[in-house]
Amino acid sequence: AYSAAMSACEKGCQWQHAVDLFKAIQNDSLLPDVIIYSAAISACEKGEQWQLAINLLKVMQNENVAPNIITYNAAISSCGKGEQWQLALSIFEALQIDKLLPDVITCTSTISACEKGG
Repeated sequence: AYSAAMSACEKGCQWQHAVDLFKAIQNDSLLPDVIIYSAAISACEKGEQWQLAINLLKVMQNENVAPNIITYNAAISSCGKGEQWQLALSIFEALQIDKLLPDVITCTSTISACEKGG
C-alpha cells in the first residue's frame, strides 16, 4: 500500500506528501525498501528539492538499502535541477563503484547537470 501511495505522490509531483509518507513509514517502524526510497527521491527531484533528494539518498545508504539505477538517475537529475554539477558527477561515480551500469537516462542527466552548472 505504501509503495502505491508513494508512487502516486511521485507521479503527481507531490514531493511534500512523499516526504510526509516517508516519515509515516518510518514512524510505523517499517523499513523502506529501494522502491519507496526511489519514489521519494524522484518526487523530490520533480519538486526541485535537490537537497532533500540527496539527503534521502544518504539515509538510504546509511540504512544499507542498495540504490538501483532508478534511484541514482533521480538523484543525478535532482542535482541538475539544483545546478549541482559536481555532486551529480560524484553520484555518477558512486553508481559505477556500486557496479551499476549507467543507462541513457544516467548519461543524459549527468551531461545536463554539467551544462547547467557551468
